[in-house]
Amino acid sequence: MSEAPHPSSASTGATSSTSSELELIEQLKQQLAGPLFAAVSDQFSHLQNTVLSYQNKLQYAELKIRVLEERLRLVRIAKYGPGSEKLSDAQLELLELEPGVSTVEVQAESERPPIQPSTKTKRQHPGRQELPANLPRVERILKCTPEQCVCQGCGKETVVIGHEESSQLDVEPAKYFVLISKREKRACKSCEEQGVVSAPLPRRIIEKCLASDQIVVDTVVSKYCDHQPLYRQSAILERDSGVELSRATLDGWVLKVGELLIPMASAMRQELLRGTYIQADETPVDVQMHEGRGKNHQAYLWQYSRPGGMVVFDFRLGRGRDGPKRFLGQFEGILQTDGYTAV
Repeated sequence: MSEAPHPSSASTGATSSTSSELELIEQLKQQLAGPLFAAVSDQFSHLQNTVLSYQNKLQYAELKIRVLEERLRLVRIAKYGPGSEKLSDAQLELLELEPGVSTVEVQAESERPPIQPSTKTKRQHPGRQELPANLPRVERILKCTPEQCVCQGCGKETVVIGHEESSQLDVEPAKYFVLISKREKRACKSCEEQGVVSAPLPRRIIEKCLASDQIVVDTVVSKYCDHQPLYRQSAILERDSGVELSRATLDGWVLKVGELLIPMASAMRQELLRGTYIQADETPVDVQMHEGRGKNHQAYLWQYSRPGGMVVFDFRLGRGRDGPKRFLGQFEGILQTDGYTAV
């Protein structure tokens, strides 16, 4: 057995080493010129700092490796230990090669009793959803096959004793047709000078339009409620009815309906301004201008509302204060908005 060095001898060795370094430095001072010695001394100090920095990084890397090894050990135990009643020899051999994992630890974790299942009662399924009672019911009778109408025992014809019912939600696809309006014409045979009178035509959303008011309304609802763009509606209309209508035609329908709704929007605005609190916000929208095809102009759609009340939209080409100022008018209540300052 080797004996440990005596403390006094170790301190003596350190002292002699320090004294030799001092002697070496003194000799360098005597042999080297002042500026040259200062340069060598700076380089030596820089090397010392570099070595110290690398030592710190190495120490941090070693600590990080230990932490990662410990995490890997815990993951291995969690994956192969408590979740299994017994580990196979192949799994144990794999774990023995991993750093920080011992066979004893893995064996102890694998032999732990399994976790007891939760005693919480499972929530029962609510069952099949009931269809709304306000929807009309259409019955379809499914008859038995000819073989089922004959008794297999005596050969006599069976009788109907009831029905097994099941319900499904169904839909009738849109059915396009041509509506022909025939206006009645009347005349008096005795008074020919009175001329001929015809039944008045009902007012329409768009006079002399190829489509009926119902199709115009469905187009607007599909665009703003179902978010279906007009070019897609045009393609669907051509596919289902064989009638080709351009997107520009559908655009004209939407603009005409918008003009008819201006009085309603004005009434909603007046109702909103009669209150004492309004929330406002703006959303950027791209608009294609007539003077620059292919280049979109960034406009803004201003939204004004109050909690639990109506919402009014106001379209403006800019984000300046003129838009909100014109919409709000003489409103003197509380206006809540973001921190944007209009110019």
